[in-house]
Amino acid sequence: MSNQNLRREEAAARSALISVDAYEVELDLSTAENPEATGFRSRSTITFRCSEPGSATFLDFIHGGVSSVVLNGRTLPLETAVDGSRIHLPGLDLENTVTVDGTALYSRSGEGMHRFTDPADARTYLYTQYEPADARRVFADFEQPDLKASFTFRVTAPSEWEVASNGAETSRTPLGSGDLSRWEFAPTQRISTYITSVLAGPYFAARDSWSGTMKDGSVLEVPLAAYCRASLAAHFDPQNIFDITKRGLEYFHGLFEYPYPFGKYDSAFVPEYNLGAMENPGLVTFTEAYVFRSKATEAQYEARANTILHEMAHMWFGDLVTMAWWDDLWLKESFADYMGALAVDNATPFTNSWVSFANRRKAWAYVQDQLPTTHPIVADITDLEAAKQNFDGITYAKGASVLKQLVAYVGFDAFIDAARGYFRDHAYGNTTLADLLGALSTASGRDMAVWSRLWLQTAGVPALTPLVETDDDGVYTSVTIVQDAPDPVSGEQVPRPHRLRIGLYNPDSTSPGSGSALVRTGTVEIDVVGSRTDVPELVGTARPALLLLNDEDLTYAKIRFDNESLQTLLHFLGRMPDPLARAVCFSALWNSVRDGALSAQDYVRLIVHAAPLETGAGVLQVLLDNARFAVERFAPAERRDGLRETLYSLVVEQLHAAEAGSDRQLIWARSAAALGRTSTSHTELLRGLLEGTASVPGLAVDSDLRWLLWQALAATGNATRAKLEAEVELDATASGRVGFTTAAAAFPDPAVKAAAWQEAVHANDLSNQLLSATINGFTMGSTDLLAVFSADYFASLTLVWSSRSIELASRVVAGLFPGAQDLPPHMVPADHPVLVASMDWLEANPQAPSALRRIIVEQQDQLLRSLRAQAAGR
Repeated sequence: MSNQNLRREEAAARSALISVDAYEVELDLSTAENPEATGFRSRSTITFRCSEPGSATFLDFIHGGVSSVVLNGRTLPLETAVDGSRIHLPGLDLENTVTVDGTALYSRSGEGMHRFTDPADARTYLYTQYEPADARRVFADFEQPDLKASFTFRVTAPSEWEVASNGAETSRTPLGSGDLSRWEFAPTQRISTYITSVLAGPYFAARDSWSGTMKDGSVLEVPLAAYCRASLAAHFDPQNIFDITKRGLEYFHGLFEYPYPFGKYDSAFVPEYNLGAMENPGLVTFTEAYVFRSKATEAQYEARANTILHEMAHMWFGDLVTMAWWDDLWLKESFADYMGALAVDNATPFTNSWVSFANRRKAWAYVQDQLPTTHPIVADITDLEAAKQNFDGITYAKGASVLKQLVAYVGFDAFIDAARGYFRDHAYGNTTLADLLGALSTASGRDMAVWSRLWLQTAGVPALTPLVETDDDGVYTSVTIVQDAPDPVSGEQVPRPHRLRIGLYNPDSTSPGSGSALVRTGTVEIDVVGSRTDVPELVGTARPALLLLNDEDLTYAKIRFDNESLQTLLHFLGRMPDPLARAVCFSALWNSVRDGALSAQDYVRLIVHAAPLETGAGVLQVLLDNARFAVERFAPAERRDGLRETLYSLVVEQLHAAEAGSDRQLIWARSAAALGRTSTSHTELLRGLLEGTASVPGLAVDSDLRWLLWQALAATGNATRAKLEAEVELDATASGRVGFTTAAAAFPDPAVKAAAWQEAVHANDLSNQLLSATINGFTMGSTDLLAVFSADYFASLTLVWSSRSIELASRVVAGLFPGAQDLPPHMVPADHPVLVASMDWLEANPQAPSALRRIIVEQQDQLLRSLRAQAAGR
């Protein structure tokens, strides 16, 4: 039986017993280039203290074999010391030293030491990824965040490679004939195991430095480096990355008044990465999707800047001060999400950071917070499997949204003063919610207990609705904001305090261009408290065309509109010049579609009017993605074809009309390719763009767009396997391989789908990235074509979960859930056969791991939501 799933009470008992001083970790990666070598030598020496001499504890190590365990000079018998993924340490002294020598395993899942062979040049690349608990896949350790220590890494690897770690390189010694060398790195500050890191391979490296004057007049020098695979070097733009990095260091030093504590600052862009990025101090890792080998929009560059600054904020929130256990994961992720958006807004040339936050991050939070598995921002994380799944829209985006509300509540200066005190008081330590509330209370002069209870320790999305009355002249006689905030578990109302602005918008016929702009003509700032809040400031005011609650997006809530305001938005939203106000309105209307309060038909009609006027490429991408999702999931089957063709016609028309070479043109082209997966109306255009027989002036049909077009043709049966193979020969890169794998699984052929299903579900040969590509291609198929696989899906869940890492298993379980379903006429949504099958599985498997059950419950709820929307749209 696996003992990898460390429980919270076990971790608490261990941290009460021991404290760790230092690690010395030696890794021999000399055989990494040999594909037959499944593992590498790992030697971990740990010095630690025990408060109760004579007691016992255990180390964590997920391994391919342990050759020796030496505790305080005693060689422990392996048959009793090594117990699965734990190494027992009996008879502890006050001061202890343990050395574990064994074999760690290379990974294909992105967990632990990931090994990747570049198809472009057959060169081998390594990097580590640990959060929340995968350092134990590389070296024996005490795998929990509150047992911090100093780490010294020594790495043996091919001499031609670049090797990096958290600390600066202190020596590099050639070995034997010189083909191999041994790198040694400076000891780190006291940090947690999950943010240690090693990078090794023939990476391209660029170097720079930043210096800044601290508050005390001293000058801090920070060496910078940026890495990517050698075959991507021609597409790499390290100077842009260095520019954003320097801007961030300048900004955060001025904001936090605490010097960056980790010496150097490296940024590594690595293949097959499971995350956007990871905040390893001194060596931050990023997905290499941020190395743009094809044309990228300004929104993509802004997103990369946001990620760079999000990770940099972690150097203080998370690395310098770390949560004691994963219950308080939000103490780093919510703050980093908020600080990333804040820094992009204040320290970079990008001007729409909070618009992007409202359209993407906050939308993610609203979706997550309405699932049955929602949880408070301060979560109840009982074990590591639960921690793995807690990196969600609540911990990141809802937490950041609530912090934005907190800033409106206590003031920005008090909020930053609290952060500064928090860093000073807890540097290199671990904290809980109480520590942060103490800092906030001290800085603001307010008791934060009530605010914390209502915002951090409750779950669910409150909804704010205006109830308005007017006289015969259209003047407000009454305006009341009704708050609906049911607790997801008890159903009891738990209204939250909201500091928000109400915007009054009216047409301005003097605006340049055709039509009247919808502009703000008045604003009121109020505190919403309880279930009903009157707004006497608006009494006697002429009713505007649009009454917008949460103008400027200060609070976290679903916003509803009175009927007149809704009609205004459905016809004139595209003419609202304020991008953040538009974002708030678009978000509110999308929530209404998801709730079945606004039909997919009305939403598509809105997008047809508003999208051509949208100036922000990032917003436009979200609108088109949402519209396509509304058509495919929320529209009744009998209306779907017509709505799809309406949307597709708009997209192709705007593709031809867009400014040549513009971001908007590229967004329209990508959307056309996506719609081409389910419609053949414009197949000749897509084929012509690939073959050069059709063109759109200014549109670069580069590698990424080509694969999107091929996937559309394959999904509709208008490509051949031979054509795809010829394309991947021309694009023999990692991205090309992913594009090919997706397209090859997309054919509407039962045999192709069966082969893809076998690879994804019943084999275990695919890397994380190619597994996702196979799943993506498989799901490009009609409901009828894929229906045959539903029974095997539920029959295979237990085996998939038990035979793979949680990362790979989660991709299979979530990605292949049969969630794209139609509601037959006269059927109640809850009676749909797939919903019944999922409920039957949950009932028949009460002992299934909670992490597995959570995925099924979430997917089931998403399906039920779509079926209800279909029913409401009839």
